[in-house]
Amino acid sequence: MCCAGRMVLGTFRLLLVLVHASAACEFGPFPYRATGIVCRMTKPAALLLNQETAQVIQAAFRNAKFPNITGERSMRLLGKVAYGLSNIQVNDLSIEKSEVELKDDNAIHIAIKNVTALFKGTLTYGYAGAWFLQIFHSVDFEIESSIDLQLNIKLMCQKDQVVPDASGCYLTFHKLTLHLQGDKEPGWLKQLFTDFISFTLKFVLKREVCKEINALAQMLTKFMLDVAANFVRDKDIIVDISLASDSIIKASYLESHHKGLVLYKNHSSVLSDSVFSPSLLTESRMLYFWLSEHSLSSLASAAFLDGRLVLTLRGEKLQVLFETEDTEVQRKAVQMIFQGTSYNDSVAKVWSLSHPQISLQPEGTVVKSLVALEVSILPAGEEPLVALYMEKEITVTIQATYEEKKLILQPVNSSIEIKAFKCTADPDGNDPSIQNILQKIILDAGIPEVTSGIGSALTSLMNSKRLNLFDIINPEIITRKGYVIVQLDFGFPSHLFLHFLETSL
Repeated sequence: MCCAGRMVLGTFRLLLVLVHASAACEFGPFPYRATGIVCRMTKPAALLLNQETAQVIQAAFRNAKFPNITGERSMRLLGKVAYGLSNIQVNDLSIEKSEVELKDDNAIHIAIKNVTALFKGTLTYGYAGAWFLQIFHSVDFEIESSIDLQLNIKLMCQKDQVVPDASGCYLTFHKLTLHLQGDKEPGWLKQLFTDFISFTLKFVLKREVCKEINALAQMLTKFMLDVAANFVRDKDIIVDISLASDSIIKASYLESHHKGLVLYKNHSSVLSDSVFSPSLLTESRMLYFWLSEHSLSSLASAAFLDGRLVLTLRGEKLQVLFETEDTEVQRKAVQMIFQGTSYNDSVAKVWSLSHPQISLQPEGTVVKSLVALEVSILPAGEEPLVALYMEKEITVTIQATYEEKKLILQPVNSSIEIKAFKCTADPDGNDPSIQNILQKIILDAGIPEVTSGIGSALTSLMNSKRLNLFDIINPEIITRKGYVIVQLDFGFPSHLFLHFLETSL
C-alpha cells in the first residue's frame, strides 16, 4: 500500500511512475532476487494516461520563451534587407491526437499528431541598399502552423536517481504560413520574407519547444519523486523504494523492482531473497503492486518500535466490548471486573508486547503477537486502579479489502492463549468464568475492534497522502504464500494535473 503513492500524472506520469528505473543504473551487490516491492503498469493504463499528454504539450508551447529572431539577406536591387521577429507568442493551440508505445529498447515513444498553433508577434525590417536610406518598418504578423511531434523518452540514471531524457524530440512541419497585418493574400512583402524566415523559425521553434518539454519532464520527475518519498514516509518510518534491479519495458507493460527496505531511526531491515516472478502478475488490470512478506513484516516491526501498536477504549466503545452478550454469567463477570464503576470512569488499554510476526498465506495475512490488556478504574480525584491485567498470545488471520476509499481489515480466524492473568476481583484465580468470559470477549469483539482501529488508522494515513483523491476502481488484495498482490484499475483526476501545471509554471 505504501507504493500506491506512485500513481500517476499524464503520459509523462506514465514515465514518472517508473522514474526510479533504468538499465543505465548501477545496483551494486544486490541482485534481482532481492526485491521487496514490484510495480507494474499495463498498456491500458498508458492509453488512459496518454489523454493528459495534450495538457503537457500545450504547457510546453505556451511556456516556451521564444527569443527574438534576427537576420539579413542580400536582395537584388534592394541591397541588404535586415529583419527581426520579436514578441513571439502562441495562441489558439490545439492537438488532434496523441499515441503512446512502450518499446523494448527501454523507451517510451509518444507521437503527437497535428499540433496546430497560431504564433503572433512583430516583424521589423529595413533596407540598406545603394539607392535607399536605411529605413526600418514594423508590422504585426501571424504564423499559422501545423506540426507533428515525436518524443522518444529514455530513462537515464543521474546522481543515484533516474531522470527522463526527452532530448529525442522531433518536429515535422506540415504548414508554416506567414500573414502580415492580417493580410491573408500573398503580397510582395510577404513573398519576400516567407522563404528565408521560415527556415530560421522552424529551427527556433524546435529548439525552444523541445527544451521546454525536457524541462517539464525534469520538473514532473522531481515532483513525483517528492510525492513518492512523502507517501512512503511517516515521521520516523521510511520505506526505501530505490531500485533493486533494472526496469522492464515490454510492449504491454512497464515494471520496476524496488528494495522495499524499512528504515526506522537507527534500525533497518535487510534485503532478503524474494519469491517474485513476472508470471505472478497478469496484464488484465491497469496497475499492480507486489509486496513481499518481508517488507510488510518489517513495517509492522517499525510500527511496534515506534509505539504505534496501542489502542485505548473508553465509554461506549468499552461498553460494546464488554457487553457482547446479555447473559447472567457475562453480567456477573463484568460486574466483578469493574466493581460497579461505569464505563465512562474506566479505560481499557491494549498494546503489543513484542514484534508482531506476519505470515502471508492464501487464506489471508496471519498475525501472531504477544498482547497485553489492562483495564483501569478511574475514581474521582484518586490514582487509577488496575482492575485487570492479562497477557495473551494472539494468532489472527486477516483478510483486507479496499472499498469506498476505506481499507477494511476483517478477521476470519482467531485464537488466543493466556500467558498471564491478574484480576483484583479474583486475586487467586479461582473463578474460571472470568477468564472464559474474557477469552470470548476478546475473540468476539476485542480482535475485530483492534483490526478495525488499525484499518481506520491506515486509511487516515493514506488519505493524508492524498490517495483518496484518485478514482480507484475494483481494487483486489490477493494474498499468497510469502507475498501479496494489489491489482486495480483507476481513473485519473485531471484537475490535479491542471492545478500542478498552473501553480508550477
